[in-house]
Amino acid sequence: MQDRNRPYPESWDRVADVRVFRTSAMDWEKLITWRADMRKRGWKLLKVTSDDSELVAVFGRTKTDLHPGGG
Repeated sequence: MQDRNRPYPESWDRVADVRVFRTSAMDWEKLITWRADMRKRGWKLLKVTSDDSELVAVFGRTKTDLHPGGG
């Protein structure tokens, strides 16, 4: 069972900068422009889960994308 505060495998933290976004399914649909902007900035939507009241989206960028040239 995964931790509510980390709804993704712990190993992802070693290779990527990960952001968790929580919202309602209705609000998620309204955020299409924001999601497109995240993609333009190099973030990838890695995982989406939902239950009756909440949608959880996990975005990530590999650490090499964050620090080109290994720095």
